Amino acid sequence: MSKGFAGRGTTAGRTSRRRILRLAGGALTMTALGAGLTGCEDELATGGAGSTPPPRTASPEDGKGTEDGKAPAPLWTKSTSAQTYGDNDELVAVDGVVIASGDPLAALDGATGAERWSLPGGAVPGAPLLLGAGGTLYLASGKYDGNVIGYAPASGKETWRSHLGKEYRQPRPVAVDGTQVYVIAEILEADGSSRTNVIAALNSSTGKLAWKEQRDLGTEQNGVHAAVQGRYLVYTDFKKNLTVRDTATGKQVWTQKTTKTSYGPFVVHQDLVIVPQGQRLQAFALSDGSEKWSVEAEQFTTFREPTVLDDVLYIADSGRTLRAVEPQTGKKVWQSTALKDAGAQVPRQFVRVGSTLYGATDLDEQGGVHAIDAKTGALRWTFNDKSGDFHSWLVATDGKHVFALHGKKLHALPG
Repeated sequence: MSKGFAGRGTTAGRTSRRRILRLAGGALTMTALGAGLTGCEDELATGGAGSTPPPRTASPEDGKGTEDGKAPAPLWTKSTSAQTYGDNDELVAVDGVVIASGDPLAALDGATGAERWSLPGGAVPGAPLLLGAGGTLYLASGKYDGNVIGYAPASGKETWRSHLGKEYRQPRPVAVDGTQVYVIAEILEADGSSRTNVIAALNSSTGKLAWKEQRDLGTEQNGVHAAVQGRYLVYTDFKKNLTVRDTATGKQVWTQKTTKTSYGPFVVHQDLVIVPQGQRLQAFALSDGSEKWSVEAEQFTTFREPTVLDDVLYIADSGRTLRAVEPQTGKKVWQSTALKDAGAQVPRQFVRVGSTLYGATDLDEQGGVHAIDAKTGALRWTFNDKSGDFHSWLVATDGKHVFALHGKKLHALPG
């Protein structure tokens, strides 16, 4: 499993860019999109939340697949209220439950799929589900009332609440550490419009404002990915900015332009921030922004989102090469073409359970959730629900199960 959550970039304020790209890649029309969404809503309205198949008991052989390389059957499958846009922080597993961003926000029992609790209007559609060091789940209020709320994941009970102020519109959490929740919000003008935004820190015990800093004119509150490491708050945006601030004061430590726009998460590991920029994967020092190492993909290929698990960085590129890299040095641990050889889709999100790396793909055809040998990069099997849904796959793990979300279907796979 991953050690903690602070080193992962997350997103606040979704745009439709990635969704449009996925739709275009799947050759879907807007008419088909509307029909697909209506069908999903009808399924929920007509009681389609039953389990298929019924929960079964995991065996010691689960997670290894069948002898012919086929994926194991799900332990359970449920229809959900998920409203996701394909970002990694829209599905979480913690305290015995698995939660997907949606309305109502619902927590399902990780072992059985039974609903533990449900919260109407609990989350802004597509907004990140942020887990604090103490296990608190932080959300932007689904009522759009300017509140940021903390919940106990196991029970759904509210444990914390904060309000940035009436002069700001809908603050959205972007990162969290052991003492503060970091939010970005629009600054309201007298006429109700907004041309600037603010980044702020809220005390995770009292909810009081710790600091706030106005961002530069021309920056946007949408498309921000952020992560926290010690005294550094790091974030990227659609304007090609890579920025580091001091978590104690909010003051900018350094900022620089990236060579490519970063549309997905990055990672922070120890004293480095590691960002994919097209054909290059670059690592910068958190203290001053100096480049420490870089890795280049083949010509005309681009890197996808990186993930650090158990001190190994895993990343795939558009040429379907999968790499395991030492995050401190950029040195290759292994490099695999197993995905290319199998004609499989490129994974962009990873979790690890034991010796198996699970990768979730963007597109569905020849995609889904790949099970990969974490030591060699060999492809063991691929799970796909055959639904043809255009949504990206998402994965999360509680260390025992691997939860795979595809559209409104949530599957529990043996870990």
